[in-house]
Amino acid sequence: MMSPTWDAWTYRTSAGRTAQSAEIVGYEVHATDGHIGKVDDASYDVGASQIVVDTGPWIFGRKVLLPAGTIDRVDDVEERVYVDLTKDQIKNSPELNEGTSWDDAAYRERVGGYYSGFYG
Repeated sequence: MMSPTWDAWTYRTSAGRTAQSAEIVGYEVHATDGHIGKVDDASYDVGASQIVVDTGPWIFGRKVLLPAGTIDRVDDVEERVYVDLTKDQIKNSPELNEGTSWDDAAYRERVGGYYSGFYG
């Protein structure tokens, strides 16, 4: 169980990432039960950090938004990002609607709310 101070949009200390960190685009992303895709985009904005994962054929080419707070750790040697969620938890996340951008406030609120349920 995570502490009540979990912040969806801030990298955890264990992730070893800050707004000034090395780029992680292209890194493989691993859920607790296996590989889910590659980092397609990443933002390091303070209080609004996130990654966009291209899941490839796993969820029919869908891209998913993962708040930085879901990242448990980053392995720069292996170029892997580890999140402490299952594939199903990620697959069931709110979908990005056509014409909506990743930084749409309402969408981000839905995503943050969805993931906070696993850390509350």
